[in-house]
Amino acid sequence: MDGTEESMQSFDPQQLSPKDNYKLLAGAVVPRPIAWVSTVDEAGVYNLAPYSFFTVASANPPIVCFCPSVREAKDGLLASKDTLRNIVATGEFVVNIVSEASVEAMNETAAQVEPGVDEFALAGLAVEPGEVVRAPRVAGARVQMECRLREIVVASALPGGGSIVLGEVVRFHVSEQVLEGELHIAPEKLEAVGRMAGGTYVRTTDRFELERPK
Repeated sequence: MDGTEESMQSFDPQQLSPKDNYKLLAGAVVPRPIAWVSTVDEAGVYNLAPYSFFTVASANPPIVCFCPSVREAKDGLLASKDTLRNIVATGEFVVNIVSEASVEAMNETAAQVEPGVDEFALAGLAVEPGEVVRAPRVAGARVQMECRLREIVVASALPGGGSIVLGEVVRFHVSEQVLEGELHIAPEKLEAVGRMAGGTYVRTTDRFELERPK
């Protein structure tokens, strides 16, 4: 910050459409990591979808969270694709981390398709079974986290609203190719990608270090 004053515009969210609020949020909260969430329904059909409203909530125990959005106003648990419904039904899911090598396949699984469509097959992805959950893993994903549902918080049941899904990680799977030293994941080997606004993504190759104040 150089002290230079900048002209600011102010917006009242109540006066904006949900789409316009989303534009401001998606453009300001960047870059966002991507949770590539895999689930299975009660009939055994696999589902896979990316979510960029995603972060870590706790390390003790390890808990991650992501936020599927409400696509229609039929009920508060109607999310993009079948992800949330499957988690409600089974209590399990896997978060796969998206690397540069898998961005095209990830984009394929973002398509809005009919319920019951297997996105693994749609994107030509191989399935790896979970060790302690029934949900599948994306074979080749360099980090996979098997999760059991802890809680779902419905933030808004309105169209454009969403829910916060909290899952406890019950198994980490990390490629040996990205591990260095004692449980250190090398970012230059993970090659994770982040989401910006619209169809824009970002690589994690431009990094710098800061020493935290004591």
